[in-house]
Order: sequence, then structure tokens, then C-alpha cells
Amino acid sequence: MLNRLFFGFSYYLRVAPLCCALLLHGCAEREYTDAEVVEAWANLSLAITKTTPSNSPTYASRCFGYLGLTMYETVVHGAEDHRSLVGQLSGLPPLPLPEHGRPYDYALALSAGQATMLRSVYQQTSTENMARIDSLEQEIERGRRVEDATLRRSVEYGRAVARSIYEWSKNDGGHRAYLRNFEKDIVHPTHPGSWQPPLFAQSFSHRPLHPLWGTNRPFVPANYDMEAPEFIPYDTVPGSPYYEQFRAVYEKERSLTQAEKEAALWWGDDPDETFTPPGHSYYLAGLVLAAQPEPPSLVMCAETYARTGLAVADAFINCWRWKFEVFSERPNTFIPAFIDAEWESFWPDPPFPAFPSGHAVQAAAAATVLQALHGDRHQLRDAAHDGRERDVVREVDFRVREFTSLSAVAQEVADSRFYGGIHTPQDNERGLEHGTLIGQHINALRWHE
Repeated sequence: MLNRLFFGFSYYLRVAPLCCALLLHGCAEREYTDAEVVEAWANLSLAITKTTPSNSPTYASRCFGYLGLTMYETVVHGAEDHRSLVGQLSGLPPLPLPEHGRPYDYALALSAGQATMLRSVYQQTSTENMARIDSLEQEIERGRRVEDATLRRSVEYGRAVARSIYEWSKNDGGHRAYLRNFEKDIVHPTHPGSWQPPLFAQSFSHRPLHPLWGTNRPFVPANYDMEAPEFIPYDTVPGSPYYEQFRAVYEKERSLTQAEKEAALWWGDDPDETFTPPGHSYYLAGLVLAAQPEPPSLVMCAETYARTGLAVADAFINCWRWKFEVFSERPNTFIPAFIDAEWESFWPDPPFPAFPSGHAVQAAAAATVLQALHGDRHQLRDAAHDGRERDVVREVDFRVREFTSLSAVAQEVADSRFYGGIHTPQDNERGLEHGTLIGQHINALRWHE
């Protein structure tokens, strides 16, 4: 069942609305195991991320942070060997506690918490998506065999935890940030090698996305004080370290293999088309859970998504801080000016500075937390974009990815941006290094008694 739910994610996106409609008309009830409750909410979170307007990788990363944390905090007191993150995260206040001696169905608490948090962080989503949240919450309530009093107690507890976490989220700097994706009143630095609005771009905006995101509150205090990665000084002289970074991009674009083009396409994760790069990491967390020889426990599922959500959230905060400190150009600026005036990258530029690579930072952070819980070696079949139509402009198909380790996933995510011509080697190398550090800080929290 686990494998079927995760590997059939693209199918889920197509049939979920129909299933919800059938449920409302009285189709047969189904029972949900603990693991299936978690899977269903993770899948729906990804679907809503994909189909909510004005979304961005930055805002989506924040949502996955709060969704994962809510998963964990709604079930942690049902597991004696696990510890709450209250007192460990940045100013997280005391959360509601279950009543001592009363029975709870913690999977129901998780379900209610996910429904409450999804409605809150994606309050700009469509009425159809809101109905999907309602429908899944009701379906799971019908699919758990517990007494009415336990059901009501569990649901209210999950909602209370989610409401408390959501109130805490409002002062982190990213609340409803989809309303201000591109700040109009900020004056950005201009210096040799500074970022310029791209001509070949993913966005029509000539302003960078979420320039203040790096000032947001990280979840993990250790991620406040991280040193910025070293950046090679600007230089246009052929043979200089800076120049050679861009020459490497130029030479790679001229020799791209079909397999490299497929990797560049697969990991693009345009927020207008997909569940974004941090959503892809959240999806991969599900693949890792599905790869376990035995269905993991409720708290292990929740911890897996919590660590992944916190990892990608703090990865984007730190990455955006460094991006706007360095404010570095992309190859589409340097190469036409100093190497080849006719050059154009294989993949269009995103609307924000280059260094370091956000793909690399968040992929390494996610891989690091997943490795700590489940090890590195897994047979993973990433079918996130299976069934998407061929990119006729680039003459490339979306081909399912096969991996034998999480480290290989993170490396391909970073490499894909080099293949796309939008990141230099240093963007990716420093991104992988510092993303690993962010993941280690999350692993260092006291998750277990």
C-alpha cells in the first residue's frame, strides 16, 4: 500500500477530485492505517502546493516546515521514546498537551492538525482545494475505528496544536508572503558581477523574488549564525578563477548529452507547473518511507516529514540571505558579455541572484536529515513528473529517475542546474556543503529521549 500511494502520486493528482466527489456521494468507507494517514496528507499537501496560485519555492519551503512540524507535534506525546521540539526551536511557545490518562487516536490528531495547517498556510488556494482538505479529513475520521469521545478528543487536540503553531508562524517574517513576491521599493546593489534582471527568464518580473526572505526567523537557532560560503572574487580575465567558473558552464552547454538535458528538465520544478523544489524533497521523503522493509510507525513517519520540512525551510532562509548578500550574476549575464555574445542557457533563469544554488542547498539539507534517520542507500524511483508532456522547445521528455542512494539524488539535483546553464560549479559545490551543515543542525536537535 505504501509503495502504491507514493509511486502513484501523479495518478493521485488526476483522480483525487473524482474520488472526493464519489466519497461525498456515499461510496464505501475505507479504513486507514497510521502510515496511510500520513501518506494521504503528504500527498495532498504536495497537490495543493502544485495547484495554488502565486506560489514560490521560498513560500512553499516555509509551508513544508510548518506542516512537517505540526505532523510531529500532534503525535510526539503518543510515543514515549520521542521528545517535543518545544524549547528547542526558535521561540516555539508551549503547545497544548493531551489530557493525562485519556485515550487518544494520534493518527486522527495528526489528520486534524494537517487539515488545520493546510487551510491556514494556503488560505489563498482555490475553493476546490479547500474542499479536498475537508473531504480527506472527513474520510479519515470515518476510516478510524475509535469511540466517538476518543475521536472528538483527538481531533480537537490536533487542531489545537496546529492553531498554536500557526499563531507562532505569523511573526516569522514570511506570513502570507505570496502577497509580496516582488518588493517594489527595495534598491539593490550594483557592482561588477551583480545580478541583473534576465532576458531569458522564468518570470516576467525585473525584480528579484523575496529579497527579504533571508531575514526570516529560522526554525533551528543554530542556523542563525552560519557563516556565508566563500565566493570567488569577480574577474573578467580569461584563466582567472571567476572567469573559469563561467567558461565551464559555457563548455558544458555546448556538449550536453540527452541524459543531462533530461536531468536539467526533471529538476526544474517550476512553481507554475510543479510542487516546487522543496516539494520535490518532501516527495522524496515519502519515497524513502516507502522503501522501508516494514511500514514505519506513525511517529517515524511524522519525524521523517518534520526533519525534511525543517531542512528545506531553513535551507531557503539561509540560502536567500547569502544570495542577497553576494547578489551575484548568472551565466546569462557574464557569458554573452565576455565569452560568446550569442550564448543562451539551456534552461531559463529564475528571478533571483545565483550564489549559492537554492536547489543544491535544500537538496543537501533534505538528504542529510533523511540519511540520519534511514541511511543513505535506497532503491528510489522518482516518478514525480511521470506523464508530463514532452518539452517540445528543448526536445526532451520527462523520464523517471532511478537512484540507489540519497547522496546521488542530491548530487544530481545540484548538477542539473549546471546542465541547465543557470549555475556555476561554485554555486553548486558551496550549496551542497552548506546545505549539509543545515541538515546536521536539524539532526542535532533532541528528537529522542
